[in-house]
Amino acid sequence: MTATIRAIVEQIQEVWKSLSAATIESDLEGEAGAAIVSAVAGGQLTLADAAQAYIAAQMAAQGGSAVAEATLVAAAFAGIAPDGGPLETLLFLPAIGVRQRLAAGMTPQEAMLGGLADMARYASTAVADSARSADQVAMTANPSCVAYVRVVQLPACSRCIVLSGRMYSRSEGFLRHPNCDCQTLPLREKDWPDVPTPAELFDRMPESEQRRVFTVAGADAIRSGADVAQVVNARRGMQTAHLAGRSLQVTSEGTTRRGLYGSRMRRAGGEFARFPGQRYSRVTTPRLMPEEILRISDSRAEQLRLLRRYGYIT
Repeated sequence: MTATIRAIVEQIQEVWKSLSAATIESDLEGEAGAAIVSAVAGGQLTLADAAQAYIAAQMAAQGGSAVAEATLVAAAFAGIAPDGGPLETLLFLPAIGVRQRLAAGMTPQEAMLGGLADMARYASTAVADSARSADQVAMTANPSCVAYVRVVQLPACSRCIVLSGRMYSRSEGFLRHPNCDCQTLPLREKDWPDVPTPAELFDRMPESEQRRVFTVAGADAIRSGADVAQVVNARRGMQTAHLAGRSLQVTSEGTTRRGLYGSRMRRAGGEFARFPGQRYSRVTTPRLMPEEILRISDSRAEQLRLLRRYGYIT
C-alpha cells in the first residue's frame, strides 16, 4: 500500500508543477484535475483488486481456507472519498486552500506548496481508506477469517502507535485519521501474531522522534515508565451522515442509473430523482458504506447479504 501511495503522490507532484495559483480553480476543474482524480482512483482500484488475494493468502498461510464465499467488486471502492462523497469533490479542496492562503497574504509559491501538501494528504487518505475497506469486505467474504490485527509502520503518530498490535473482530471499523497508513493483518484464530506493541514501537524511535510524536513531556513520561496508552488519547470514529433519525455512513457514488449500485436498484425497480445541483438522477435509497454495513449487521450472513445488495461483492 505504501509504495502505491508514494507512486500516486509522485504523479500528483508532476501534474501540480504545471498549475498556477492564479488559475488553480479552473486547473483542477479541467484536464489537470481529471488527471489527479484518475491517478487516485486508479490507486484505489489497484489496491482493492488485490484485497481478496491478500486475505486468501493470509488465511492459507495460517492453515485456513483460501476460498471465499463471494467475489469482491474492486470497482465499488474506487472514486469514493473517505466520507462517502465523490472523489472529485475532495480533490478540489486544495484549490480552496490555495485561495485562502493567498487571501491571508502568502506568496503564490507558498500558497501552491500548501495546496500540494493538502492534495497529497487527501489523495493518500482516500487510497489508504479504500484499501482497508476492501480488506474488511474480503475478510467478511472469507469464512476462515474471524479477526484482524492493526499493524503500525514507523514513522507514525501517537494515536496509531497506542493501537499497534490491537486485535479486533473482522467486522469492527478501522480507526484512522487523515494520512493514516496503518494496515490490517487478518487472523484465522484469535492468536497474537508477531506485531510490535506500542511500547516496542516507542523504543524503536529516535529520541527526537519520540518527542515530536508524544511531546517532550509525554516522551519523558513514557521513558519514566508511564503507559503509552495513558499518555495518548486516540481519536475514534469517523464523520457520519444523519439519515432518518440515525447516524449512518453513506455514499452517493455508484448511485446513478449507470452506477454499480444504481444499476442494481434500477433492475429491482428502485426510484430515482435528480436533486438540486446534481447533473444526473440518483437512486433515492441511500447506499451504505462497507464499514456501516459491518457495524449494523447482527450476523455474517446479514453482512454478506447487505454487501451484495449495495454492490461491494457478487
